[in-house]
Amino acid sequence: MTSILRLFATLVICVPALHAAAQVPSNGILLVAHGGGPDWNKQVLDLAAAVRFAGPVRVSFLMGPGAGERPFQREVAALRAAGVTRVAIVPLFISSHSEHFDQLRYLVGLRDSLDATMMHHLHMGGIERPADRTGLTLLAALDSAPELADALAARAVSLVPDRAQRAVLVLGHGPNGAEDYARWMAALRPVAERVRQRAGYRLAAVELVRDDAPPMVRAEAVARVREIVTWLSQLTGAPVAVVPALVATGAVSQVTLKKDLEGLPVEYLGNAMLPNLGMARWVERVAAGALAAP
Repeated sequence: MTSILRLFATLVICVPALHAAAQVPSNGILLVAHGGGPDWNKQVLDLAAAVRFAGPVRVSFLMGPGAGERPFQREVAALRAAGVTRVAIVPLFISSHSEHFDQLRYLVGLRDSLDATMMHHLHMGGIERPADRTGLTLLAALDSAPELADALAARAVSLVPDRAQRAVLVLGHGPNGAEDYARWMAALRPVAERVRQRAGYRLAAVELVRDDAPPMVRAEAVARVREIVTWLSQLTGAPVAVVPALVATGAVSQVTLKKDLEGLPVEYLGNAMLPNLGMARWVERVAAGALAAP
């Protein structure tokens, strides 16, 4: 009888210890965004807070004040300190075909070198490769994700009530190079079509202003945007609803694109993708898919 009681006591003591060990997370998420001012960054931080995940979710920025406050290597180290061994790196970018995505590929060890300008940007932000890069899985950006289209469709619905005979233009930042431009457009065309269907517009188009390209290239891109808007307006006999394919509302959506569209027959508020709870579901979906693999 005494032996049985001792065995029972041992089990009682061990069970809480085993339970505590089971609570240590092995998986985590690192959400990485471009970065902007405090208001821009807050939209990303709010998104991370809305993600439902069993392990920790942290945020890193590649540029601006947030880069110094949340550098990539420090956020990875924080996840390691929490017991995480596998990290899903989720790029909160519109496209996987950008110089910022190349920065992430470099940081996780998928490429050995980086363009001098983009490397300089990392150094200016105090960003370095983590010392331990095991267990880091870099996921694709939004690209043609249905959640992106649904978030933009919600914006398109809010612009005008009578959409059945109208056109909607999905307008993005875009890359510098011609090949990456083609890849962006190939990914965003199905997004624009889903926006049209979900929001109930007659026509949809997509274009990019190539905001960081050389002045001549950007000027030509904006000229094309203006031609598309004019053509769609003439075809439908109504102003065109323009939805910015941007992650968060900030200077690009509120100042730059407004200036690019100045004087055109458009309905434009400049509200970007966030806030939108559907984007939290996207983060959960892609992270779970990546971390489910052995």
